[in-house]
Amino acid sequence: DIFGTAPALAAELGASRAIAFDLTAACSGFVFALVTASQYVRSGAVKTAVVVGADCLSRWVDWSDRGTCVLFGDGAGAVVITATSLDKDALLGFQLGSDGTGACHLGVTSTNTPVDLGNGKQGSSSSYGKLAMNGKEVFRFATQKAPEVLTELLAKHEMSGEDVDWLLLHQANRRIMDSAAKRLGIPQEKIICNLDEYGNTSAASIPLALDEAVRDGRVKPGQLIACCGFGAGLSWGGMLLRM
Repeated sequence: DIFGTAPALAAELGASRAIAFDLTAACSGFVFALVTASQYVRSGAVKTAVVVGADCLSRWVDWSDRGTCVLFGDGAGAVVITATSLDKDALLGFQLGSDGTGACHLGVTSTNTPVDLGNGKQGSSSSYGKLAMNGKEVFRFATQKAPEVLTELLAKHEMSGEDVDWLLLHQANRRIMDSAAKRLGIPQEKIICNLDEYGNTSAASIPLALDEAVRDGRVKPGQLIACCGFGAGLSWGGMLLRM
């Protein structure tokens, strides 16, 4: 629904007292949403929040564009966060950013058709086009921003790549992950990656990968995860999580 699906989801969960709303930030969406929810919890406004990252990109790809359509998938992932004592706060730090001058490089835009309403008045009818991406520019942006934001976050908390147990990036491109790991001084075996299974699932990619890594026992309590989402907007968001 263009007006949002969160209220309907809350109703299906039976969360009748929940404040439910949608937050749009594409591939950075899960990080943005988790940080937003954490502020409500930390302020005392709410005690528990469900954060869902979900996208159905296959609905918007141009299936005749084999350079783009094969990259994207559909998915959803969720986490539950709850109030805790300061010493148990899992979100150690975060940094968010955006640069609208690069919005033209990735997105699904609408087209407007004029409609004559009579008496000299005019309206319009809109429909969305296909997902379009300038892969070269998005790659350049991601390989710069992902390691940059995580380097700054680690330095702010007096940490380095050696302190990171797992690197979890938005699942867009393996070369982006490898490049970020190299710049951060993190071994490739510490990269959490399921890109080959699901493709780029946008806002769902980070929670999907995190869930799998927790379920199969790779991610253990007390470990540090350096996480970064990046994509359309252009937008980016990094966070340090202590599991």
